[in-house]
Amino acid sequence: MNESELDALFLALASATRRRILDVVWQSPGCTAGFVADHFDISRIAVLKHLNVLEETGLLMSQRQGRERLLYMNPVPLQLVQERWSDQYAAFWAGRLTRLKHAVEARTILQKQKRKAKAAHDESD
Repeated sequence: MNESELDALFLALASATRRRILDVVWQSPGCTAGFVADHFDISRIAVLKHLNVLEETGLLMSQRQGRERLLYMNPVPLQLVQERWSDQYAAFWAGRLTRLKHAVEARTILQKQKRKAKAAHDESD
């Protein structure tokens, strides 16, 4: 996914109406534009414009069946965004957490050794 496509995707997702449209289509795969429009208090034309934006970004796919367009959500663009950042940051945080784990374990061992040494010292007194 290039930068221009990424910008278009984030711009599409910036709209609460479009995110709600994606939810409707996700919950009702193969629904029509009319079905989607019934869920909103905006004109059918406005819903169609939102649908076109979502389709241009690849978040929605449509299949013509007679006079109707059946709508399906395509989660692939979202997966690509998730992989782009989560994989990058997951490796970063995994390394940090591993170092933290080793530091805590080392400190715990040191504290146990100190307690044993103190206990041995107290017994000899």
